Amino acid sequence: MEGIKEIIIKKITSNGGNLSFFEKNKDINFDIKRIYYIYEFSKENRRGFHAHKELKQVMFCPYGKIEVEFTNGKEKQSYILDDPTKILVVEKGYWREFISLKEGSILCVAASEVYNENDYIRDYEEYLKWEGKDDESTI
Repeated sequence: MEGIKEIIIKKITSNGGNLSFFEKNKDINFDIKRIYYIYEFSKENRRGFHAHKELKQVMFCPYGKIEVEFTNGKEKQSYILDDPTKILVVEKGYWREFISLKEGSILCVAASEVYNENDYIRDYEEYLKWEGKDDESTI
């Protein structure tokens, strides 16, 4: 999907462990105003079920394995986050679902805006209307 990029970020290794990072204007194109994380994410549990009207995000999994499913109302694409150096840069407007594939997985998200309930679309039928894809050709 055009508005979702999977990027492998740099890893610096030393005797003390590994360090990875992403940077504005190199890996992402927006300021980060909020960071949150989902932890103790039970295997096979699903979360998400929403889209954002304006918010952009970076998603990564520092521990475990998480499948992230996106749709734009016409097509669907899944990504597996299972390596701390793999990030997803997500533009606004995509419906998403998260599935934990390993007990205790952690999903971290860096967002372009602070929390704003008005930015969320939490009903899939409303999302399709918002996207202008509420006809029979949707998935």
